[in-house]
Amino acid sequence: MLQRKKTVKMGLRESPQVRSPGHLKFVRGFVCLAFGRAGHECDGKTEAHHVRNGTDGGTGLKPGDDFAIPLCGEARRSLHSHGETTFALRFGVDLVAHAARLWRISPHRKDRP
Repeated sequence: MLQRKKTVKMGLRESPQVRSPGHLKFVRGFVCLAFGRAGHECDGKTEAHHVRNGTDGGTGLKPGDDFAIPLCGEARRSLHSHGETTFALRFGVDLVAHAARLWRISPHRKDRP
């Protein structure tokens, strides 16, 4: 009996994005990035939001966990409603720089692939 030749898969074998559940938990331990800015009132629980502009994400591809920032639900809804650029200007924050700082101090940091 003849056996079929296995074809070699094309493309990337591993995702280039960093995944670190520990780092996301670390990020959720911080206060919301918009806390006390421009009259913003946080609504409680902090979530880890993945910054998209200027990161390693793409269409249909979530950015790496090294681009996560802490936001409360209200701030996150505002960001999704108005966009990252408007959110950053309104609250006077650099989202990518803040994510990079958190990644540098994270005990769960690992090297990018």
